[in-house]
Amino acid sequence: MNIDEFSQKPVYLASKSDVIQDTSRIRGRMTIREIYNTHVKEEFPASQTVQALESVTSKRMTDILSEAPFSGSVTEQTTRIPVLTHGNGLHQENDRLKTKLSVTNKQRINGHRRSCSETPYGRSMQKKSEMDIQHDKKWESRFYESFEDPPIWTSILTYISFLILILVGHMREFLKKLGIGRVKNISEPNIPGFVTLYQTWESFYHWYIFRRGKDTLYRAINSVPGAEMDVMDRVTDDHYWTFRYTGTSTRVINFGSYNYLGFSQNTGPCAEAVEKSVNELGNAICASRQELGYLQIHKELDDLVADYLGVEAAITVPMGFATNSMNLPALVEKGCLILSDELNHASLILGCRLSGAQIKTFKHNCMEDLEEKLKEAIIDKQPRTHRKWKKILIVVEGIYSMEGSIVKLPDVIRLKKKYKAYVYLDEAHSIGAIGPHGKGVVDYFGMDPKDIDIMMGTFTKSFGAVGGYIGGSKRLINHLRLRSHSAIYSSTMAPSIVQQVISSMNIILGRDNSRDGIKRINQLKWNTRYFRRRLQEMGFIVYGNKDSPVVPMVTFSPAKVVYFSRYCLEHGIGVTVAAFPAVPLEKSRIRFCLSASHTKEMLDKVLEMTDKLGDTLSLKLSRKEPAEYGDSEDQDEEK
Repeated sequence: MNIDEFSQKPVYLASKSDVIQDTSRIRGRMTIREIYNTHVKEEFPASQTVQALESVTSKRMTDILSEAPFSGSVTEQTTRIPVLTHGNGLHQENDRLKTKLSVTNKQRINGHRRSCSETPYGRSMQKKSEMDIQHDKKWESRFYESFEDPPIWTSILTYISFLILILVGHMREFLKKLGIGRVKNISEPNIPGFVTLYQTWESFYHWYIFRRGKDTLYRAINSVPGAEMDVMDRVTDDHYWTFRYTGTSTRVINFGSYNYLGFSQNTGPCAEAVEKSVNELGNAICASRQELGYLQIHKELDDLVADYLGVEAAITVPMGFATNSMNLPALVEKGCLILSDELNHASLILGCRLSGAQIKTFKHNCMEDLEEKLKEAIIDKQPRTHRKWKKILIVVEGIYSMEGSIVKLPDVIRLKKKYKAYVYLDEAHSIGAIGPHGKGVVDYFGMDPKDIDIMMGTFTKSFGAVGGYIGGSKRLINHLRLRSHSAIYSSTMAPSIVQQVISSMNIILGRDNSRDGIKRINQLKWNTRYFRRRLQEMGFIVYGNKDSPVVPMVTFSPAKVVYFSRYCLEHGIGVTVAAFPAVPLEKSRIRFCLSASHTKEMLDKVLEMTDKLGDTLSLKLSRKEPAEYGDSEDQDEEK
């Protein structure tokens, strides 16, 4: 009998008593080969079934546990058995194998056994599951992000412009070898027996492509980076190889700083409290946390951060980048698996690499890809040894600063609970910036903070200071206090910085007996939605979530990015730009960083200038209709 004939012949699975008898084997690693030897071999000759079952012996009993027979109504259910084609090594599916399962359709879909679903516990769990599904649908209906692809001709022209710059650079390199022209870059020493130091693609790109727009970066300021700031003027006499300052400055509207809540200021209650702390405690501690560098004010900050996040404990770190790069190696090690979003920050990437754990990336905010990676990790286990992973850690960010995207946290938590993994959440850009109470993406979705195992954030954005924190259980924080390099080898935060964070955080919590904090949060939300909506109405391609204060506007061509930045600076607007290799080659962009300190007049001025440049540079390429943000529903809920 061939496989096709076998697939049409019904197979009656074992009875309930047989399954109970084999429970110990099912909970182990019972393969389909063992099932075949136990139940199927008695009814069918080996020649009829061995070919169909030989290819799937690696499948575990856990994969078919939902199809296991239990007493109840018998329904005819169709399943598929994958067959390995030996010729090309590809998996394909044979005809449907009809089996009779002792389980109803409703029980199979809900994943409950009949005996469990009839109990009060089973009914309560089913009701809770239905409520969770309704909650998921609610946040999904209000969750809006846009990532529009450019027209094909725009991408082609962008690639052609880069090719022209590369050809010109190679011509300059050829003339340099002939001794023609002035040589501004570093020359290769050409020492026999030594590898080259400078003749790499990175050096070539920096010299002949990146240099042409270097004046749009590394701009120095000489004022407080609030809603407005003073940018120091500089000129170049050798085509952007070097710069010299003129001694003058230009007043611009600040759309380049992560001053989300407007606490970067030198006046007000925060500045007064900081001045008082300097007079009392000095400028620095000059010692690490474990060597007499932990003052009462540091303990006050740790307790306040834990209270702010809604977790048991927290630890603070004097540098935001080191909060990720130095703490991740203390949490995972060799034998652990890290599932990292492909757009995670460089500090997360460095920390993952230093940990020694195996790293796999999943597509940005793609829960289907993340779940597939989780399934593969649980089924395949560690390579070569096939041992279980010690830990599986999912690493995501709250807001991705280059894309303006917000993580789908409810789905991440759902997968974390389903596959018994851990979640590391980086809220560097989301803490203080989103959520009805300014408590980040957890507050934004209305999630329980205890569902996140490791909560990380920085004080460099919303709080107008420096440093970062890790929040979680007391056991986790005590472990980091003893094992983290950031707690052992680095000096603690300066008292003035600590006081700045304490003062701004108390204002956000309303503990200063005012509504200044909630006003800043609501103002930032209004500014964000107003600015994004207007850009989309003008026809620009805007990336990210409707509530992200980072607003990337795609310009595609690097030449247009440079021109946009220079023109804005001449007319009193300071913006940041991003081009390759920070972003994909054909997706250069302008990043507008909004703040609660921006007024509507400031936003309108920038929008007017952007509208004019959009017509000049042909940047209005969006083919989508502006989205409805649902502001009326949000206002009703807030009331």
